[in-house]
Amino acid sequence: MNRREFLTAAAAPLVLGVAPASARPAGGTPLALVTADLESHVVAVDISAGRVVRRLRTPPDPRSIESVGVVGALVAHTGEGRLTLIDSDLRVRPVKGDLAEPRYAAVSPDRRLAYVTDSGTYEVAVVDLSGRRIVGRVVVRGACRHIGIDRAGSRLWVVLGNSADEIAVLSLSDPARPRVTNRIQPPFRAHDVGFTPGGRRVWVTSGDSRRIAIYEANGELVRTIGADAPPQHVTFMGDRAFVTSGDDAVLRVHALDGRRLRSAPVPAGSYNVQGSWDDRRARRWILTPSLAAGTLATFSPAGAALDELRVARSSHDACFLIGTS
Repeated sequence: MNRREFLTAAAAPLVLGVAPASARPAGGTPLALVTADLESHVVAVDISAGRVVRRLRTPPDPRSIESVGVVGALVAHTGEGRLTLIDSDLRVRPVKGDLAEPRYAAVSPDRRLAYVTDSGTYEVAVVDLSGRRIVGRVVVRGACRHIGIDRAGSRLWVVLGNSADEIAVLSLSDPARPRVTNRIQPPFRAHDVGFTPGGRRVWVTSGDSRRIAIYEANGELVRTIGADAPPQHVTFMGDRAFVTSGDDAVLRVHALDGRRLRSAPVPAGSYNVQGSWDDRRARRWILTPSLAAGTLATFSPAGAALDELRVARSSHDACFLIGTS
């Protein structure tokens, strides 16, 4: 079943409870922010308590969401050609600048800039986060979607489509003016991309096959490993990689060399996956939302299932934020 079929299946009415104002998260609450794609809002979930605490009204089609450290989140409204920024007080603010089809974002390590793929213009837009405005663009020559940034903030890898035969590598030697320095042809049609925590290697998942490619950051292919049904998505935490297959409804935990360590079932349609952390309480979670079921499933860093909560009719993406009062 593909994503369009999932969205059709998810379109049945769902009566959503609204948390009272008194339920606003207290200072320092670890929150998952989950997109409610069909309902024009973002759901704030207290991860520790496993409950919805706020529903944040947004422009239509909140498709992807990316943490800005743990103090904010950038939301791409693909169908509207807009971006919004959510702060730690859970206020939704517009970002100035025109986009055609914003898809996914990567945030610089210093949180000053975000890089947003625009599949409608074949560009990556540069966003000044403090000024909440687009300040630059670079043409990448493809309907770009998933994007990854290394730990040093020195380079971007941009997948040029949903199932792409090319990946653009961009230098961030001048962070406000990215430039394409290399193009990589993966051994299959690529979908998602992510740098390992140390930034030494890059995992590329597939949009058309049951494989994942592991590269050196310089673009040298190290190996390919087996995977579940495409498209797969990947995130990292510590010395582990977490890969989801929404079509096969499974989360795989890998060592960074590619060895498979553990598997766990997830709701069908759980495509995107993100890591989250609350270092003050030494708590960490893996988050995966479901397009088909509108759920948020959470896992421990070891891959053990913790909770599953239905939050919307359809949920495309999730990220982490520490909410303040």
